[in-house]
Amino acid sequence: MLCPTELRAQEVTPCAFLQGPYVRRRPQNVPAKNPRRGKQAGALYFQSGASDSRLGASPLVASTPSASRQPSGPTLLDPWSRPGRLPLNGPLERSSVDRTTLSFVTGLLGLGAAFILFQFILTPIILVLQIAMAEGGLSMETLNSQEQLLASYTRELILSNSIGQVIGLAIPALLAARLHSSEWVGYLRLRSVDGRLLLLALVGVVGLQPVTQWLAELNRELPLPESARLVEQSQLELIRRVLESDLGLVFNVVMLALVPGVCEELLFRGYAQRQFERAAGPAGGIILAGGLFGLYHLRPSQLLPLIMLGLYMAYLAWRTGSLLPAMAVHVAHNGFAVLAARYVETSPRYDLEAIEQASMPWYAVLLGFVIVGGVLYVMHTLAPHVRDE
Repeated sequence: MLCPTELRAQEVTPCAFLQGPYVRRRPQNVPAKNPRRGKQAGALYFQSGASDSRLGASPLVASTPSASRQPSGPTLLDPWSRPGRLPLNGPLERSSVDRTTLSFVTGLLGLGAAFILFQFILTPIILVLQIAMAEGGLSMETLNSQEQLLASYTRELILSNSIGQVIGLAIPALLAARLHSSEWVGYLRLRSVDGRLLLLALVGVVGLQPVTQWLAELNRELPLPESARLVEQSQLELIRRVLESDLGLVFNVVMLALVPGVCEELLFRGYAQRQFERAAGPAGGIILAGGLFGLYHLRPSQLLPLIMLGLYMAYLAWRTGSLLPAMAVHVAHNGFAVLAARYVETSPRYDLEAIEQASMPWYAVLLGFVIVGGVLYVMHTLAPHVRDE
């Protein structure tokens, strides 16, 4: 705890681009350059945090005075929270490890552990339990036959996938945030958002559709190993079986759009991006969260489109200070794909494979870039005014 005299002599200096936070303490006999910036202890720190929303600026972590409505101990600057910072009082923050290293490592470990838990532990176990309860037993022949699983247990496969995402992705993200801050809701950016920013985000994802389609064309030209194609083919076959089944459109949208849109955003844009921002600044956090989002899906032929979508949603989370726009965009993007694929599957006039291989007209791609660029410009300008209202 710092005494008032020490607090007046402390100056928090903004970090350089993509560098870790630091605090510079001015000698007590040197007067402040601008003593009018804050009348009470800690006011200088608060004003610096509230106004520092540049893309390249790293969040500051410093010791703050114990006062009403102000957290004591280390804090994380968050201009969208009140009073402009979040307490870093969780068990992981008591570690003696350098904060930049700790943030980067916990972000990577969080993604890796959640991926393994979801893909290789929870989903297979839940699938086996469902089949065993439905059949009164289980044979290894059934489990070893991918074709039989897809043909006979489509519902169980997609349910296992969705339940695995809730338990393996969403819940770990919530628990991990609590290890850093008692205000884990704000740490994950689970807060309301202005309707104008939400509308802009949805307009942007409409413009993003021809852009991602064009990137998919470029992606198909990249050399890919046969093993990667086989893994992706099994995923696509499951989705195709779900769309062709009689499970219903609402079921498909919930399982393929709503559940991934919420669970993946909690993990990627909620927890991992926050950690990467603390380690490398907002720009670094956006790039890392967006790039790893593309790799996470194990779909090599869609790597570039997924990275583009991940970067867009990462920017939305940072700029709006809320996870809701990224969730809405994710659900809308997946939902549109489900509806379009369902329509094509049920219409004899169209061939889904031919549509996927079709080239996007250059003018549609250009229009998409214009729409997305316009949305980003307006949002970047509007968001600070919305925050300060």
